[in-house]
Amino acid sequence: MARKSATATSESPQARKKICDVFKGKPRLRLTPVEIARKGGFKKDDLQIVIDSLRRLVREGRMVRLKKNHYGLPDSDNLMIGRVHAHPDGYGFLILDDKSAVDLYLNRREMRRVMHGDRIMVRVDRNKRGGLETHIVQVLERGHKRLIGSYDEIEGHGYLVPMDPRIAPVIPLTQGHARPEKGQIIASEISRYGSATSPPQAELLKVIGNPDDPEVQVQSIVFRYGLSTSFPPEVHRETSSASFLVSGDEIASRTDLRALPIVTIDGERARDFDDAVHVRKTDAGYELYVCIADVAYYVSPATALDQEAYSRGTSVYFPDRAIPMLPEALSNGICSLNPHEDRLTKTACIEYSFNGEVIGSRFFNSVIRSRERMTYTDVRRILVDRDRPTIERYKDLVPQFELMEELTLLIFEKRKARGNLDFDLPEAEIILDIQGMPEDIIRAERNIAHRIIEEFMIAANEAVARHLTARQLPALYRVHEGPEKESLEAVAPFLLSLGYRLPLKKDKIAPLEIQKLLEAARGKPEERVLNRVLLRAMKQALYQPENIGHFGLASRCYTHFTSPIRRYPDLIVHRMLDKALRDEKVTSAERENLSSYLVEAGKHTSERERNAMDAEREMVALKKTQFMMDKIGEEYNGFITSLTNFGFFVELDSYFVEGLVKIGSLTDDDYYYHEKEYLIKGLRQGRKFRLGDNVRVKVARINAFRSEIDFELISVHS
Repeated sequence: MARKSATATSESPQARKKICDVFKGKPRLRLTPVEIARKGGFKKDDLQIVIDSLRRLVREGRMVRLKKNHYGLPDSDNLMIGRVHAHPDGYGFLILDDKSAVDLYLNRREMRRVMHGDRIMVRVDRNKRGGLETHIVQVLERGHKRLIGSYDEIEGHGYLVPMDPRIAPVIPLTQGHARPEKGQIIASEISRYGSATSPPQAELLKVIGNPDDPEVQVQSIVFRYGLSTSFPPEVHRETSSASFLVSGDEIASRTDLRALPIVTIDGERARDFDDAVHVRKTDAGYELYVCIADVAYYVSPATALDQEAYSRGTSVYFPDRAIPMLPEALSNGICSLNPHEDRLTKTACIEYSFNGEVIGSRFFNSVIRSRERMTYTDVRRILVDRDRPTIERYKDLVPQFELMEELTLLIFEKRKARGNLDFDLPEAEIILDIQGMPEDIIRAERNIAHRIIEEFMIAANEAVARHLTARQLPALYRVHEGPEKESLEAVAPFLLSLGYRLPLKKDKIAPLEIQKLLEAARGKPEERVLNRVLLRAMKQALYQPENIGHFGLASRCYTHFTSPIRRYPDLIVHRMLDKALRDEKVTSAERENLSSYLVEAGKHTSERERNAMDAEREMVALKKTQFMMDKIGEEYNGFITSLTNFGFFVELDSYFVEGLVKIGSLTDDDYYYHEKEYLIKGLRQGRKFRLGDNVRVKVARINAFRSEIDFELISVHS
């Protein structure tokens, strides 16, 4: 998806509005694109604009495409929109956009027309017996275009066996010249979607290789999530033709911070550095400098480079590689705040009182020269371990780090007092050997150095959000809505069984009330389970131009400003900050165009973020699976982390690895999942499995291609 400017001619918010006005107040009107163009006052040459705009309105569910190329308004009384969740047995459910509504059942006949992940509009009717029937009206958005799976042959015909069994058991392949070997992993593209009378069909794109090959397993995930591992030629041409020298004229036009002992603090394996920090004492308290790579200076709107960055939306980080949003010449080169090199930045300078209150902020274009490339480990050695060699090596900067710690703790206490949520769930760090294979999985360290950067970045993001809001400039906010009351009510009985009560009498729960529960469980055996359950009840954060605050951070005004090398929303915010720095006035027409663009950009970048997170999560799962390949038959202690209608997942104590104990493997009774009680219970003997139960399991089966680990239950510990 290439970025379209706010004034694109192929379709625009203005065109969509004109079309909607034609149908306004006329729910039974049915028109062709030609008739819509005439009634809407479009020019003769604008028919393609009308067609493109109608397609967009249909995708959004605001219009319906009917028979004989006619369009009309959806009947809101019995039409509903949602995403298909398929079951391997052939039936499915529609997870509705309206989260307060109950999921709808889709029978096998209706499911022939759609696939898992499709977004569709359905009509809900009552049958002769008074029951509800769901009928598909139209497919708004396909969930899959390219598929990955293994190759199989049945009676001489080739078939794709999808990696995800919910998509289909098998999909026929069009006959091509290439003939893979049975069992090989292949990539394909859907050439025809299924209908009521015919199955879907796919075209073979390429043979990836043997499913047992670790690199094939990695490439399968890259392909499945549609990640681009190379940049188009026009992006390379633009990048190579750009000047990557910091000119004297540009330095002269900026605030020169090169004399300040500014440093970057990142992980050992980080390759791009987009933030650098400095703290100094003042008569009033503290002054924090957060300097962020000025990516907007090098990436101009509407260029091929900008369009590719928008399409990607974000960088994707795997344990053994990264897929960057920007070419390496930018991300690891001129935009990266490498030590001892002049770099262009945007700086947020925030003033604090001695007790950590914000008393002022200012923003400006700057040039810096990072004094050192610090790691979290070295800063920890200085501040926590008081390691002599490390202190001696960075002796000129030690007072700076001590001042950073001092300010960080003050800022953190202020955020904690307003209700900031800190879900302290351990994360896995995968240690790789020189071949890129996992040799150990350990708990990722989170020390004071991580806290310093985390607090300073949050502070800068809030400061920029406040500044753009005060200037009444359109902005792309990072928002996080509070949890639905229904979600909290669903987990309340389980929390009560652990001895924790959720205050559910109010319409909306406050972050501070959730925080009190997290604090009450800190250091106790049930801490991890309680954190997991509450985290699952939370909504996902996303990007949008409407500021509704950030529940998890207990922040009234928040954006993303600090990572423009790896997140496109930050680049958008930098461009809006440029307008503020130039004191540009935004006209009403510009504001309307910007607002429409920001709505679209917010949706797109939120989707790309979720896609990247899913890919990263699956790649970590793959590496864990690869790590466990030689451990089949071994026994481990662990605890139950989640329950489903097909079994329960167990995380091992020895490693941060999770596997499934299938209900079918529990042969001493007939077990059923009781969702409201958060337990799996035997029908005859009443044996129960609950979240947090300590168990001993044996590694029974591993499918690396699908990142699946199956455990067998050995025993349950009290």
